[in-house]
Amino acid sequence: MSPAPRPERIVDAHVHLWDPARTDWYPYLRDGDRLGMGDVTGMARRFDVEDHRRESGDWPVVGIVNVAAATGQHSVEETLELDRRADEGGAPHAIVGGLPPHDTVADAVAAIDRQMGASRFRGVRPMGGSPDPLPAGEVLDALAERDLVFEVMTHPDRLAEVAAVLARRDDDLTVVVEHAGWPRSADDAEFALWRDGMTALADVGPNVICKISGLAMPLGTISADAYRPWVEHVLTSFGPDRCMVASNFPVDGMHGTLDALWSTFAELLADLDEEARDQVFATTAERTYRI
Repeated sequence: MSPAPRPERIVDAHVHLWDPARTDWYPYLRDGDRLGMGDVTGMARRFDVEDHRRESGDWPVVGIVNVAAATGQHSVEETLELDRRADEGGAPHAIVGGLPPHDTVADAVAAIDRQMGASRFRGVRPMGGSPDPLPAGEVLDALAERDLVFEVMTHPDRLAEVAAVLARRDDDLTVVVEHAGWPRSADDAEFALWRDGMTALADVGPNVICKISGLAMPLGTISADAYRPWVEHVLTSFGPDRCMVASNFPVDGMHGTLDALWSTFAELLADLDEEARDQVFATTAERTYRI
């Protein structure tokens, strides 16, 4: 069997550039053995742009999107610091900042506007503190008005609910579904629940994008065979122009190397034509994050 065709370029749409020594920002990395995730040495380590480049080897990574990982209000400072560092190091090329827990819409908007001072700031993900997968509609309105992205972090049992809320909106807010809908396991019941939720989200419309990332967490592997049914469904539902691959490194480094993960994606996308492969590997992320 001939090897899968390699992409001409890759934009990694989900990376965590962090340092466990910053215990105020990443306290969960300090006591990694308490996360209930098994051996976390592949994750709980310093990971910077040079690490990403080295571990990607000769894969043509042309863009990196950092996604907030610092806790609470620290996620705002993380955005600003990473943007300053990118002025010197050239990456990350885009930043998804944090939406910290907030008491009022005004507090949430203030956190968003503070991050607007970072030239690479492109949107937010929630950083804990709320039982709801979506913030108040007024917060989503503020993001849409600022041409920013909202990234949904929720599990399959809430995907259909999110889809119903988004379907009632009449603006062009871009919503990214992180970690391919974040399944919690690979069992048949979870897959069925996930499949229905992801189909509902895809049906909302072209402004809902699927980020194919983080599947190693529930599957416990980065093998193409394990990923295949999940990736096939999102490609069929969303289409290549609304899908983008991402490494979720160094978190998914608990289950394999970055080089092996890019190989898995290359194998899974091998049957797409050249244009569609480029969309999933790079163009969708470039459009979504204005890279």
